[in-house]
Amino acid sequence: MTLENLSCQKSFGGWHKRYRHRSDVLSCDMTFAVYLPPQAEQGARLPVLYWLSGLTCTDENFMQKAGAHKLAAELGLIIVAPDTSPRGTEVPGDPDGAWDFGLGAGFYLNATQEPWAKHYRMHDYVVQELPALIEANFPVSDKRGISGHSMGGHGALVCALRNPGRYQSLSAFAPITNPLNCPWGEKAFSRYLGEDRSRWREWDTCALLSEASEKLPMLVDQGDRDDFLTSQLKPEALQAAALAAEHPLTLRLQPGYDHSYYFIASFIDDHLRHHALALK
Repeated sequence: MTLENLSCQKSFGGWHKRYRHRSDVLSCDMTFAVYLPPQAEQGARLPVLYWLSGLTCTDENFMQKAGAHKLAAELGLIIVAPDTSPRGTEVPGDPDGAWDFGLGAGFYLNATQEPWAKHYRMHDYVVQELPALIEANFPVSDKRGISGHSMGGHGALVCALRNPGRYQSLSAFAPITNPLNCPWGEKAFSRYLGEDRSRWREWDTCALLSEASEKLPMLVDQGDRDDFLTSQLKPEALQAAALAAEHPLTLRLQPGYDHSYYFIASFIDDHLRHHALALK
């Protein structure tokens, strides 16, 4: 698969690079970013952390705003940030131009309903196609972690729970934990997956926890001044589901923090260390 380099910047002794490639899974061109720490030029094969961003975001938000490069360079951790949905003139978006569905809002699932099913298969892209591409072209080991924010936090939790053994570390910032029972999830799932709510359980963290065969420890941070806390994110549902399943969860409610990248940047070091400890 051909990679087209779009940009390249030196950062904390390593390199931040953006690439475009043709995705067979999504039937469109896709862009992703990768941070390669200095150790990548020294012949080492390094663990990789996949970061999944939230609604309306692209690969650029995390790489530019999270402040993750400095510690990733110290830890020898490669970071890969894909886009949040398929893109292109051939990809259908929300018919009303809404920001919480369609372009920028792939929800990291595999759509089954038309006209979405052809392109909106972000789960298979994140779990299978993109890692195969990364592992064929960059000096990565077989150690993988996954994290994300909001819709991307939902994606990270679901990807790990649906694919035991695929990842060795897991965390999330302000994830949508129970999309079966929140407006964002109900809108997206009804369109991508159809009206049969029993099919939605396959993409809901709280539902998946009850059946999880792997007890991969989860680190989750949530700001208590997040505007979406009560209506969309529902960390209390995640806590209850983890407790019922006896699944290891560290859920930290951070006083005064909202949903923004100021919040992510404040605690990203804790998450990078969480991943590095497990991946090394």
